[in-house]
Amino acid sequence: MMKLSGYPRPDGSIGFRNRVAVLTSVGCANDLANRLGRMYPDVLVLTHRQGCSQLGRDNDQTFRTLAGLGKNPNVAAVLVVGLGCETIPAEKLAHEISKTKKPVEYLNFLDDEGLLAALPKGAKILERMLQEASQIKRVPCTMEQLTLGLKCGLSDTTSGIASNPATGVAADRVVDSGGTVIFTETPELIGAEHIVAGRAASREVEEKLYRVVEEFKERAEASDLDLQEANVAPGNIAGGLTTIEEKSLGSIMKAGKKTLQGVLGYGEIPEGQGLFFMDGPGRTPEALTGLNAAGAQIIIFPTGGGSPGGSPISPVIKVTGNPETARRLRDHIDVDVTSISRGEESLQAGGERIFQKLVDVAFGEMTKAEALGYGSVSIWNIGVLCG
Repeated sequence: MMKLSGYPRPDGSIGFRNRVAVLTSVGCANDLANRLGRMYPDVLVLTHRQGCSQLGRDNDQTFRTLAGLGKNPNVAAVLVVGLGCETIPAEKLAHEISKTKKPVEYLNFLDDEGLLAALPKGAKILERMLQEASQIKRVPCTMEQLTLGLKCGLSDTTSGIASNPATGVAADRVVDSGGTVIFTETPELIGAEHIVAGRAASREVEEKLYRVVEEFKERAEASDLDLQEANVAPGNIAGGLTTIEEKSLGSIMKAGKKTLQGVLGYGEIPEGQGLFFMDGPGRTPEALTGLNAAGAQIIIFPTGGGSPGGSPISPVIKVTGNPETARRLRDHIDVDVTSISRGEESLQAGGERIFQKLVDVAFGEMTKAEALGYGSVSIWNIGVLCG
């Protein structure tokens, strides 16, 4: 059994990073969070522009996503900061995160009479949380406690023949070892959904997969939009891709060949282990944020042309099979599989190298995106704003 090590959490989960976070419940509190972050550079500041004036499913999705970010096992403790008048109250969000039994507190800008009064109160909380988190030591764990996220970006012709299928080999290794793998990007199922559906564990999973694809198309059609205009993107066309279907056939290869156990809503934490699909957009910041909220402690990101996307919560391992990208963006690429593109290495051997990098990162090795501090929180917005 593959052995790893990580930071134990009170709910039995394992974090492969040990961060204290300031999480805003609404965009109006971002300035307070950023000021606290400047006072404590080791604190993870998670800001966004949502949290108010949203309706129905959209508001529920934002709440689920924010709660999931706080629940992610890489986060040891959370200070939720709000304004005090938003539709996602800081107190409610803190209560949901506290179900993990990790340290969680909240404060409101309005309750504390403004920025200057709230700052020392927040500082006192963070000092205590940082001290407590520093006392948590790594313990042995297994691959069964890993949730791996998968997302690809700026795909080109090398993505479908090297970086995506090699990533699929690594994903299969995780599933075979008892871990959980979540892949996303609903628009990049279009034209290839029947292949993924054919691997569904049940008729219910199969039908749900088809349903999320149809709902995505219907939202685009209701807005009189042609998906082909945005996907394939200009960067994909420059890389030799011509249609959604062509892009999708390459994209789904990153998920390997295992049975599909379930279809998740955006930011939904899976129940059980194995391979899951998460309904989500192709745009990088929103897709990575959804994977964070779903509990992914580490993400593998194959890219053709060199998308630089990262995440503040989870280490993101960048993989490319494009020789020009590997040379030009060497400061961003963690695993170079161009040897597969040249016919000098098998997919299996390249996938094993990606898997070994995953193990190294779980043990604490920093990814290039982490070292560069690249990544931000951005929540997928599916509805209209009411204010």
